[in-house]
Amino acid sequence: MPARSTLVHFATKAAMLFGALFAVSVLLAAIPSHRAPAVESQGSEQSASPSQESQGMDHSSMPGMDMDDAKANEAHAVHDMTRGHQDAHSLHMRMTAMRPASPQDTARANEVVTQLRAGLEKYKDYHVALNEGYKIFLPNLPQPEYHFTNYVNGFFEAFSFDVSRPTSLLYKKTSDGYELVGAMYTMPKRATEEQLHARIPLSIAMWHLHTNLCMPPKGQRFQNTDWNKFGLKGSIATEDACDAAGGRFQPVIFGWMVHVYPYEDSLNKIFAMHHHQD
Repeated sequence: MPARSTLVHFATKAAMLFGALFAVSVLLAAIPSHRAPAVESQGSEQSASPSQESQGMDHSSMPGMDMDDAKANEAHAVHDMTRGHQDAHSLHMRMTAMRPASPQDTARANEVVTQLRAGLEKYKDYHVALNEGYKIFLPNLPQPEYHFTNYVNGFFEAFSFDVSRPTSLLYKKTSDGYELVGAMYTMPKRATEEQLHARIPLSIAMWHLHTNLCMPPKGQRFQNTDWNKFGLKGSIATEDACDAAGGRFQPVIFGWMVHVYPYEDSLNKIFAMHHHQD
């Protein structure tokens, strides 16, 4: 096998492994191994449940999590990234601190927006994204926005920053497909705030990290779990409380994430946690 082909093969395999550990919206998070299905009607989507939509996904490579864990994390990560769940954010999400604004940061942020708009132009046709390896995360679970994630991009994001190579593309569902609204960049959970700042200035945007997860006792059925206590939207957020409940505590899951909505009209809206909707 030629050296170039070997390198590409190795990079692809490594990207797949990294994707298993990485989370695009959101998640950038769990890893859909199925093909992205054809767009379904809103009616069929509304009838689907999180546990049903997780069927057919391969979670066996997620360390420390069984199938039910992965199902719960998928559904609850999406739940917690919707607006109106500030309690979940405070318990299970770490945010970077906003730094004082500077002209240099503003100029750099505007440059990111300009480059991102140019890089995203072709993805306004969501079919192009699918053809280039982006996969829809939980396509049949109703969401404010859908993460189309490219795990190869996520792998390279750990080492270098290319504005035109986001880990995830963010789309709104429409009557006849998907409308592109933004993108999500990622970094490993070990990244420092200085490293995050070097990519997207912390005076402009807040990166977020999912933290303090208590999963239910191993073997407990998904349907029988009290998700008001466990999971990413649960009330348990400390290791001691998790141990007392017989759960399994994970201080950090997935990696750092930041959303960018380049078609908005101000930096506050462009680098918001959620897409601005009038």
